[in-house]
Amino acid sequence: MDKVSTIILAGSLIIIMLGMGLSLVIDDFKRIVLYPKAIMLGLVNQLILLPLIGFTIAILFPLRPEISIGIMILAASPGGPTSNLIAHLAKADTALSVTLTAISSFITILSIPIIVNFALIYFAEEGQIIRLDWVETVIRIFVIIIIPISIGMTIRRYKEGFALRMANPVRKASGIVIALVIAGIFIKERANFVSYFQQAGLATLALNVTTMAVGYYSSKLFKITKKQAISISIESGIQNGTLAITIAVVLLGSTAFAIAPAIYSLLMFFTGGFVIYLSTRKKKD
Repeated sequence: MDKVSTIILAGSLIIIMLGMGLSLVIDDFKRIVLYPKAIMLGLVNQLILLPLIGFTIAILFPLRPEISIGIMILAASPGGPTSNLIAHLAKADTALSVTLTAISSFITILSIPIIVNFALIYFAEEGQIIRLDWVETVIRIFVIIIIPISIGMTIRRYKEGFALRMANPVRKASGIVIALVIAGIFIKERANFVSYFQQAGLATLALNVTTMAVGYYSSKLFKITKKQAISISIESGIQNGTLAITIAVVLLGSTAFAIAPAIYSLLMFFTGGFVIYLSTRKKKD
């Protein structure tokens, strides 16, 4: 993508993170004291098991190197605002979902460069290996994630009415922009689109479904409540696809690396919708 497109993409992510900040309060971070077992289990699923599952899928599936790297970028990313919306619609523990998203967003600014660099070294073809500078990457992710979230939280604290009114329009605007970005990626890679979709579609679906299943059943194993188990499942399986695309395009300069996150960003609405259907249907029965 050209410079204008990358600026638009980075700006879109900043708007999304600002919108997320508008929905957060300090108490969201204090819940780690109230629900330590659920929080820790959710973070283990997202920060440890998710990358391991992503790596396993990238190895087991016959994927092109750029698709494997895209899978790992996705697996390194935290949950996003979409997971909170799905948790709310599924009548899960929305507060837990929001807390896990917030905490993982802060932690992954340190882990993303490590996981992505590992993927680049392991999967990239000889002569095409590139590396992210750890310090520079942490700073750039901090700027496009943590600062907008912090600004949004500050606005929420001092201008709560305004924050609540703006949260929905900001979310809709960012959704439109990222939809256009995804369309641009598919157009840019149209020559390889069918091949990419055949590989990335199944692999990203496997990542999505497997991580949600592991999140849910690990929660049941540790006797977490059902509402919290559903939230952990959603947080484990619904990642911040916009951040993954931004890492691929803005930090690595590759739309090919963004194919898997882009396809994932579309598929997760179908699996998320299925989770909502199952959760609400069972409550009605």
